[in-house]
Amino acid sequence: MPSFDAGFLALPAATLAEAALSRARALGASHADFRLERVRSAAVNLRDGKLDSSSDTEDLGLAVRVVHDGAWGFASGIDRTPEAAARLAEQAVATAKVSRVLSSDPVTLADEPVHPDRSWISAYQVNPFDVPFADRLGLLADYSDRLLSSDGVDHVDANLLQVIENKFYADTAGTVTTQQRVRIHPEFTAVQVDLAGGGFSSVRTLAPPAGRGWEYLTGTGWDFDAELAQLPELLAEHAKAPSVQAGSYDLVIDPSNLWLTIHESIGHATELDRALGYEAAYAGTSFATLDKLGSLRYGSPALNVTGDRTTEHGLATIGYDDEGVRTTEFDLISDGILVGYQLNRQLARAKGFGRSNGCAHADSPGHIPLQRMANVSLQPTPNGGSTEDLIAGVERGVYVVGDKSWSIDMQRYNFQFTGQRFFKIENGKLAGQLRDVAYQATTTDFWGSMEATGGPQTYVLGGAFNCGKGQPGQVAAVSHGCPSALFRGVNVLNTVSEGGR
Repeated sequence: MPSFDAGFLALPAATLAEAALSRARALGASHADFRLERVRSAAVNLRDGKLDSSSDTEDLGLAVRVVHDGAWGFASGIDRTPEAAARLAEQAVATAKVSRVLSSDPVTLADEPVHPDRSWISAYQVNPFDVPFADRLGLLADYSDRLLSSDGVDHVDANLLQVIENKFYADTAGTVTTQQRVRIHPEFTAVQVDLAGGGFSSVRTLAPPAGRGWEYLTGTGWDFDAELAQLPELLAEHAKAPSVQAGSYDLVIDPSNLWLTIHESIGHATELDRALGYEAAYAGTSFATLDKLGSLRYGSPALNVTGDRTTEHGLATIGYDDEGVRTTEFDLISDGILVGYQLNRQLARAKGFGRSNGCAHADSPGHIPLQRMANVSLQPTPNGGSTEDLIAGVERGVYVVGDKSWSIDMQRYNFQFTGQRFFKIENGKLAGQLRDVAYQATTTDFWGSMEATGGPQTYVLGGAFNCGKGQPGQVAAVSHGCPSALFRGVNVLNTVSEGGR
């Protein structure tokens, strides 16, 4: 089992928290919370098996947030002394006094049981930061050389991101938590250059980022050996594939593509701050407004979506959120109907939801917690079939694999998505690759066209390190699980024609 980083545990977290919280109480704060947080991030990038760039950074600091006279106040800093922590409390209260005149409704927080002296560590085996840099570099170079040795592969890009996040939280109610989580994202891209035509083709691994450690690259959770062996043949076929003819097609969408559509059209749309119009300036609001709760037909009866901050190996998985709330799983869409939202304590109390479902998160000690996305996932059909079974039910269609580019409007309603690989479906069988495919729809039409989902054997937990929200902008990691799924009569665009080329 992994253990807490000794260097983080050696920091005087409890002493700093007591200094900050006691000062906030003395100044009349009705609520105060304290965070001591360290986020270490490393990146390694290889080009054709040779080191191109690397970085290893650490963000370490403390933050104090208060509710004073019904208004939020916040301050952060890097000095780790009791005197500095107390000054941050004073600054947070001063900020609350200034912002009070701008607040029409006083801040109140949903009740939460006190969680004293809790600890939590994510599910991983080997901390990637414990692996020597030379060993990390060597494995990436070996995987790159395997691809470069194949006919038709002209270049290979290899990228590895890894993060360890340590967080100590305490509040005036008595909750105290210490947490550690690790995540990793390896990615390999094979490129073929068309010297005569001046173009190029590329394919990359589908291995998603995961809340795992170094073991992810050596056979636990993903078979990189098998995937790397398949890429050269897929690349050669992709380079020769014909361009798609635009029109209406049935789509079978692989989890490696569908996770991103879930993220943009369901994940962001069911954040309550967006639905209320509070998150409007950056990345928009949501069509799924609060008055539609319990009545909006979001999709077909096959659409069942949960939010979950407890999923094993999920990127948004944590034991307790940044408001001291114990995390949980909850329903967002049931049998196609909108039934829930992602919440923090303020929104839960203000809109009558009772308890928060643990969706408050700050990406660094320098930022205030926002309502952020849980692991939002489409549930499989318990006794559902395989991806091949879904394909067998299609006479004329496209099988979509891998994520690439996307576009969605400011209300999470009109969108189009492309992918990495597209396979023509004829009479229930795959009939070679296609190129230049994008699918376009409105959110409710698209999910309404979903006829079936695959079984648990098709379920994959995808996701991203870089979900953006807020001003100043914050970046959070989040996973989205889903099975393969069948959609009927979806509009398919030819991206070359749409681009005027």
